[in-house]
Amino acid sequence: MNELFNIAGHFIDPKTIESIAPLGNGLINDTYKIMVHGEPKYVLQRINNAVFTDVDMLQNNIETVTNHIRQKYESQGIKDINRRVLHLLKADTGKTYVVENEQYWRVMDFIADSYTYEAVTPEYAYYAGRSFGDFESLLTDLKAPIGEIIPDFHNIEFRLKQMEEAIAEDRVGQMREVEVQKFVAKIREASERMCLGERLYREGKLPKRICHCDTKVNNMLFDKDGNVLCIIDLDTIMPSFVFSDYGDFLRSAANTGAEDDPDLDNIHFNMEIFEAFTKGYLEGTKSFLLPIERENLPYAATLFPYMQAVRFLTDYINGNTYYKIKYPHHNLVRTRAQWRLFEETEKSLAGVKL
Repeated sequence: MNELFNIAGHFIDPKTIESIAPLGNGLINDTYKIMVHGEPKYVLQRINNAVFTDVDMLQNNIETVTNHIRQKYESQGIKDINRRVLHLLKADTGKTYVVENEQYWRVMDFIADSYTYEAVTPEYAYYAGRSFGDFESLLTDLKAPIGEIIPDFHNIEFRLKQMEEAIAEDRVGQMREVEVQKFVAKIREASERMCLGERLYREGKLPKRICHCDTKVNNMLFDKDGNVLCIIDLDTIMPSFVFSDYGDFLRSAANTGAEDDPDLDNIHFNMEIFEAFTKGYLEGTKSFLLPIERENLPYAATLFPYMQAVRFLTDYINGNTYYKIKYPHHNLVRTRAQWRLFEETEKSLAGVKL
């Protein structure tokens, strides 16, 4: 714990710190709350530099985006801005992070009396759609460069290439399994239509926007009255198609089963969640969304379970080296579940026009 006090001391006066305690249960970064005068005042976070290898780019992205939003809010006369946008503290190094024992750390202001929600109801799906749409809208005129913090993160052509490389190497002999062969055939059969976004981009028809790229209900803070305060967890901000923010939310939120549900009968596409999220998202993006982006949002909803099935199957073929597993066939079970969701999503959205 003394180490945490020393690290926090690079950002704030260490004499003011009363205690430092774990905060939340994040899967990527280790997070702590810093208590001052009996209240949580700051958030201390260890950045997972195994996932985010260019921490300088990461922090620059977040600082650039939050400063831009802050300036927008100031020009609009919005009150209580410190509760509406995250604020990174500068360390005594002049940067918004420090390095101690090859670990990277940052400190942010703690937003008091704020709450997150895990449940995805139509009401909160609407809030999410509106909030992430508003977030993208605020950034459409951002001129400062934003780096691609995880290159090809949502590039389906890249993910298919990874799968083909795994098949060619077949390092642990998984390609002998008949079910694996069947999934590979299905994925290949659908690949042309699922690579639509990348083709439209090469043709100059589809732009890249500054997107959040990790759209979940619990990545929003609410006040005690249930009003959205701000978007959080900004590590994955990068240029992407709007399909990323739209499709990835629905992949998890509109799935009636679990991501790794062994009972495929549990898995359907929840149209009520789809309609609520879409309503909010279209309201938030109405100032900039192009017709080609809007009309292909149903495609985006199908793309993300397809892409996740590709990624799970690739990891299974590679011997389960990327995703944590609970049993040897876990990634294959995940592949089955995501493929069923892909099929259910395509079936549910067939003929849907936006």
